[in-house]
Amino acid sequence: MTRPLLEVADIVRAQGDRFIHSNFRWFHWAHRKVLRAIARCRTAVLGGHRDQCPRCGYRTTSYNSCRNRHCPKCQSGARDKWIMARQSELLSVPYVHVVLTLPHQLSPLALQNKKVLFDLLFRASAETLQEVARDPRHLGADIGFLSVLHTWGQNLLHHPHLHCVIPAGGISPDRTRWIHPRYPFFLPVHVLSRVFRGKFVAGLKRRFQQHQLTFAGSLQPLAHEKAFHSFLRPLFRQDWVVYAKPPFGGPHQVLGYLARYTHRVAITNHRLVAFEHDQVTFRWKDYAHGNKKRMMTIDSQEFLRRFLHHVLPRGLVRIRSFGFLANRRRATLLPLCQRLLADQPMPHPSADTTSPTQPTCFRCPKCSTPMLIVERFSVTTAWQLSTRSAYLDSS
Repeated sequence: MTRPLLEVADIVRAQGDRFIHSNFRWFHWAHRKVLRAIARCRTAVLGGHRDQCPRCGYRTTSYNSCRNRHCPKCQSGARDKWIMARQSELLSVPYVHVVLTLPHQLSPLALQNKKVLFDLLFRASAETLQEVARDPRHLGADIGFLSVLHTWGQNLLHHPHLHCVIPAGGISPDRTRWIHPRYPFFLPVHVLSRVFRGKFVAGLKRRFQQHQLTFAGSLQPLAHEKAFHSFLRPLFRQDWVVYAKPPFGGPHQVLGYLARYTHRVAITNHRLVAFEHDQVTFRWKDYAHGNKKRMMTIDSQEFLRRFLHHVLPRGLVRIRSFGFLANRRRATLLPLCQRLLADQPMPHPSADTTSPTQPTCFRCPKCSTPMLIVERFSVTTAWQLSTRSAYLDSS
């Protein structure tokens, strides 16, 4: 993929200081850390190394990445390593993609209580999927799945939801056989929606009673119990959005599918179109109107505000495993699943499989051979090299 002409880092360097001064009342040290990392990513400030092509001898200088999980330029390496580690956990069954979304009424509360509400979102969704799957009327089996947290919509507004990737089927309660789903849609979404709503609201009430929630600004009146329960009551007047996509393929296809969701950030550099006159234009997909591709232009300060709303609290794990794929149960139950499915041959990968089987690497721009690192240098040396390069370019 070619390097984009415009990056989020360009907007941060141009407008970051102004944004910090204008929003100091709610600006957190974690936001400053993210902006600083993005602005410095792959610059001489972080040091670097010299690469050489073993085939044609082409040499170039590369600067180190910031490795911040919110940086648009630093996710491909982490994603590929994570995907490769998951290859041994694949099962020879189709996979299902289920999306569980919080209603927009909870977004202001979630922004002020990210760690508490996002953790509750993981727990409530996992309990919902496992409880409905264990019901003999639906599947009657124990399932395993991966959940990935996304907090944004295509327009960068706050939109917390979970992407769950689930092997279609599960282990029977007596651990003697693999049970295949009886429905083409795996589990009934209307049942998932109501159970998910009940579990999440019940968990929200418990956390309120345990004084785990904070209420600031316009949400201060909700600190009173009657006002809080009045706030929750309308949530039961609507069905919560749960979407289950049809099975999308076997174990080889799921790797490429996971790569599109696991290490995604709020917006990629390739979606940026222009940054002119303090206005940022980017592409977005309007899911509410037939997935139409549109352009959106907003003020750079609003762009940074929306982007920073998706900075996750320190220590919050955004990719979690549940059921027989949970860390504590995987070593025992995953081999059991593979034995139960041993009589079913692994499907061959289709021709259009896009799953990454090797980590991405920097290739020679002349002959496409993977480049080798022949020298590493410190921040000081990198700064001198970048300064010398800038001088030669200007002359």
